[in-house]
Amino acid sequence: MDDDPGVSQAIARDLRRKYGAEFQIVRTLSGADALELLAEYRLRDRQVALIASDQRMPEMTGVEFLERAQELAPEAKLVLLTAYADTEAAIRAINEIGLDHYLMKPWDPPEERLYPVADELLADWQAAHPDTSGELRVVGHRWSEGGHEVKTFLSRNHVPYRWLDVERDDEARRLVDLAEVGPDQLPLVLVPDGDTLRSPSILELANALGLRTAAEQPLYDLCIVGAGPAGLAAAVYGASEGLRTVIVEREAPGGQAGQSAAIENYLGFPRGLTGQELANRAVAQARRFGAEMIVARDVTTFEVRGPVHGVCFADGSSIEARAVLVASGVSYRIIDAPGVNDFVGRGVYYGATAGDARSCEGDDVYVVGAANSAGQAVLNFARFARRVVMLVRSDSLETSMSKYLADRIEAAANVEVRFETQVIGGRGDGHLEAITLSDRRAGTEEEVPAEGLYIFIGALPRTDWLGEEVMRDAKGFVLTGPDLDRVDGLRWPLERAPLTLETSVPGVFAAGDVRLDSMKRVASAVGEGAMAVHLVHRYLDTM
Repeated sequence: MDDDPGVSQAIARDLRRKYGAEFQIVRTLSGADALELLAEYRLRDRQVALIASDQRMPEMTGVEFLERAQELAPEAKLVLLTAYADTEAAIRAINEIGLDHYLMKPWDPPEERLYPVADELLADWQAAHPDTSGELRVVGHRWSEGGHEVKTFLSRNHVPYRWLDVERDDEARRLVDLAEVGPDQLPLVLVPDGDTLRSPSILELANALGLRTAAEQPLYDLCIVGAGPAGLAAAVYGASEGLRTVIVEREAPGGQAGQSAAIENYLGFPRGLTGQELANRAVAQARRFGAEMIVARDVTTFEVRGPVHGVCFADGSSIEARAVLVASGVSYRIIDAPGVNDFVGRGVYYGATAGDARSCEGDDVYVVGAANSAGQAVLNFARFARRVVMLVRSDSLETSMSKYLADRIEAAANVEVRFETQVIGGRGDGHLEAITLSDRRAGTEEEVPAEGLYIFIGALPRTDWLGEEVMRDAKGFVLTGPDLDRVDGLRWPLERAPLTLETSVPGVFAAGDVRLDSMKRVASAVGEGAMAVHLVHRYLDTM
């Protein structure tokens, strides 16, 4: 703010050139106008980072203006533009109003006299004031299947957002009214500086957020389907060794491991780490080496196109690559109990993210399953839920779970383990309200109230998209290397034998949980992903 139009325009120009991409730069010619503007910003809850004012003005001095401005923007950094004769006034202002800096005019060149001062002040302000103006907001209700899907996608892709519940938040109801949407159009996703999304698909959401959903190149050396530990390891090693690498993921990086609240037996991390942390580090590493990451795309078919392979999507687009790695992992098996699957996304959930536990604070939560993923989820829920009941089909945990997890579950005060117990039914009005349990030990059935049922049973691969050419067992697990020797009538077109992780189609490999007889551990999946890249090199060298 400066009453001299030329000076005001000049400093606004210099500030906009350096900071205009991150901050809005506004200039005024009088203290009264500036105070009126600051009052408007206060009403709109707009944060003011820095106020720069000339000292010598006809209506009020710069120090007088800054003192009044401080009432309207108490957190803003204050800078006084002074001539040499005004230095004493600036020093008094430091003591009296907490002036942050005084800047002698002229400030040319700005690279030496203006920007270093502004850099320091703005950095201090930003450290104390996280930006919420660009915050993504999701408006919905707790029992919305679409809302749960959106929240899970955002959480797993590390996109910060604020959840507003229409049943609890006045602001949520106000936003719904302003957007003129009905219950069937929820969730409402408010994208900063973007279109308002009404009950969006995951692909629409990803595009609105600027996430990459399409390939940039016409042909790759390696296309990896699935961004779990095996796929991410292959992306890191493939890209770092010079292969043009693209990885396609229908949900979010990390796979099932990415949803784990704690991975404590992974080599090199004695205090453990979350699945999201592991996935985040791997994605950053892969991108640093030049691998492309495409999300929110579901592969529907696979085609052999002469010397290359086509990975195809539902909209007819595809990616071509000289080699393909199938690392799509497995999905949790659907529970076979009347009524339960009527409430998927509305009280019944397959798997859970680390953040889901917070939404269950004070509730009774039921977890079905006895593998490590179920155990980790139980311990995470136990931090927030009033009680966690673990339903196990077998008569012990040790047969399917690492001992360190079983010991912690046994020691948790608010965790109850019910052995030889299954869910045989569910009911509710609009959302899950109760489940029916069958206790084989006691030979009894009982209905218990339940608002949260999280299922971690078995695991089946999603490999139908591979078609008939890629051989699989009866459950859909991909056959590789030596396993192909046992296939009667296999038509292998090459003189050499299939490589260790190679499928029945030359140049198509499989790694991780999707492969028959894999170990179902993060470390082994990472090892297979790295090994697959070595085999891809051998295959490409013979083409």
